[in-house]
Amino acid sequence: MSTEEQNSQEPEQQQPEAEQTADAQPEETQAEEGQEQSMEQVLADLADAKDHVLRTQAEMQNLRRRMERDVENAHKYALEKFVGELLPVVDNLERAIGAIDSTNEEFKAVGEGIELTLKNFLDVLGRFKVDTLDPKGESFDPELHQAMSMLEMQEVKPNTVVDVFQKGYTLNGRLVRPAMVVVSKAATAQANTDGEG
Repeated sequence: MSTEEQNSQEPEQQQPEAEQTADAQPEETQAEEGQEQSMEQVLADLADAKDHVLRTQAEMQNLRRRMERDVENAHKYALEKFVGELLPVVDNLERAIGAIDSTNEEFKAVGEGIELTLKNFLDVLGRFKVDTLDPKGESFDPELHQAMSMLEMQEVKPNTVVDVFQKGYTLNGRLVRPAMVVVSKAATAQANTDGEG
């Protein structure tokens, strides 16, 4: 072979090497892109897993708090029904004291005994965080009071409790029984003109 023939064959041989290098570069680029994509996917999966773990931990913490609060409320208000059953006894002792003729010496001693019994009973209820609601003279609060009737009164500010039929009670700040009350309301113009005439 002559040198010209060899030279003409060499570019042909060099050409496939160049094509091979050009083909190899896209394969390497594709491999790198594939690794980047799989790395991005792994990082995204990791971020999702971390987010899931954080949400699960927060959910567990909220559940734990809710259970602690429920247990605390169960301890705090376990006596609510029992206290509700005892309140008529308190009411009856108060009625008995009001019904006793204090001028009669025979009944006076009985009245004092009932008063002591009532005082002891209320002291025991107080130790268990049972408080009495006796709102006479206070503003009417529909959360704590039950209005049995309303009276038109000029001398008293409207929505003031003027009489208490039955005392109310709370247990640890929670209403067990509302106070049954009479509430004042503003006198109407008709009542004012009737009074003048």
